[in-house]
Amino acid sequence: MSFDERGGAPVRRPSSEGRRAASLFQFGSSYGFSAAGTALSDAPAGGRRGRTILLGFIVPALILAVWWWGSELTDTPDYLLPSLAQVVGAGIELGESGLLGTYIAISLQRVFLGFAIGAAVGLSLGALVGLSRTASNLLSPTLGAIRAVPSLAWVPLLTIYLGIYETPKITLIAIGAAFPVFTTVASALRHVDPHLVEAGRAFGLGRLWLLTTVQLPAVVPSVVSGLRLALAQSWLFLVAAELIASSMGLGFLLIDSQNNGRMDRIFLAIILLAVLGKTTDALIGLGERALLKRWG
Repeated sequence: MSFDERGGAPVRRPSSEGRRAASLFQFGSSYGFSAAGTALSDAPAGGRRGRTILLGFIVPALILAVWWWGSELTDTPDYLLPSLAQVVGAGIELGESGLLGTYIAISLQRVFLGFAIGAAVGLSLGALVGLSRTASNLLSPTLGAIRAVPSLAWVPLLTIYLGIYETPKITLIAIGAAFPVFTTVASALRHVDPHLVEAGRAFGLGRLWLLTTVQLPAVVPSVVSGLRLALAQSWLFLVAAELIASSMGLGFLLIDSQNNGRMDRIFLAIILLAVLGKTTDALIGLGERALLKRWG
């Protein structure tokens, strides 16, 4: 039991079972909410969260039904549309050989390292450009031009400069991850309420303390949006990165299956990339909730 601050009425604290159920609902609901979505205070109750999660499964279920119908009840050949059983069988085959777990682990490692480096660079450049008009005038045109370069255009250059091992792959993913964070952070910092900044200066905060205690907390939703976009971009750049003399990873599995005509493995790789990408996005959604509780 505790007391409501507004009226003094006793409020029953949730049980440990209730807290665990709520945490599961939060993880599931993070699959459907973006940083620009429902505020914490407007979050639906447990029942509505469950309904939201169930609604999110309707479209995947319809896709599976259409897939089953097209592969089992039509004359579509297997080399164009493998059945769900064939794709599952391909996954079991790779799993029993030990390759599937290795491919997933290698791709996750590349994505997380590239994302972490790119996000740090994007956050630093975004803060610099967003807080300094001189830096914005100096860097924005060049960074805008670099952002427009397609991912595959970097492959030959990185191969020549950095070799064929992990460094060019992680660098390419970092390039893809940096720009969404840079763009969102720079834009958000330009629109921070000037009264907050003036209040911080009135309390004697220097530039670094003003950034970390006033300006960045004020743009937390935008930062999380940038991180989510950066993570999605990291998965997009992964396939291009694994064009660089790879012998492992989901991108390699995709390309190798194309060369060998294994349509079942192509479908498997695409499904795994989609599931892993959405799962990692949901994890950032949990981090978003924690940040908004602290600074929202």
